[in-house]
Amino acid sequence: MINLNKEVIGDISLLHMVKADIAEESLPTVVYFHGYLGEKEGSLTPAYKMVEKGLRVILPDSKYHGERNEKLSSREKDLVFWEIVLQNIAELEIIKNHYGKKGLTDEKRIGIGGTSMGGITTSAALAQYDWIKAAAVLMGTPKITSYAEQLIDIFNDSHEEKIAKSDVEEALQQLEQYDLSLHPEKLQQRPFMMWHGINDDLVPIELNDSFYQQIKANYTNEEDLSYIREQDRMHHLSRLSMVSAAEWFSKHL
Repeated sequence: MINLNKEVIGDISLLHMVKADIAEESLPTVVYFHGYLGEKEGSLTPAYKMVEKGLRVILPDSKYHGERNEKLSSREKDLVFWEIVLQNIAELEIIKNHYGKKGLTDEKRIGIGGTSMGGITTSAALAQYDWIKAAAVLMGTPKITSYAEQLIDIFNDSHEEKIAKSDVEEALQQLEQYDLSLHPEKLQQRPFMMWHGINDDLVPIELNDSFYQQIKANYTNEEDLSYIREQDRMHHLSRLSMVSAAEWFSKHL
């Protein structure tokens, strides 16, 4: 039997999943972030596969999403995309400390994962926190500065009111400190997995292709780095992606 509890930590609404017979134990824990315009419930399937492996899984709603939705327009939400990512990173430490103090999380065995925006959050969090033991990025990218510049171009192509890159230069500079492609040493050879659909039309796979080529020589243990490129997949999770993430965390936490 699996326990599925809805919980709140401050302003953070989340789902907490764990096998019932080990629910009170200090367990390896995965915090898994959903994608842009998604919600925590959308990650129940990958979370279930992780819980089956004996992991505790926490699924938070990101700011302006799910139960925290403030009914922003799509344009307003597009403009605060990176604010949401940075808020996720700040709230990750709050979540980690909460379950650590309750004795439910083995703080030496914490994994971070996410879908799309959640995968971007995961990559950026690795550049911020050295207590993350293992990570899985599904459809996101560590090259967040390059991706931010692409998003500006996409926004400008679809809106009459344009964003000048000079107007967001400070924001782009802020992202640089979270960009693993600019600070690959921050990975510290920690177990790192990426999955991406070859036909993804929202987050270009080329970003991850180049990042993988950049970092693979830094890993002395090849088993700690995995990059899965799945044929005939667009911007949607597959069974392979979810099973692979669950096995990854089971092996490395």
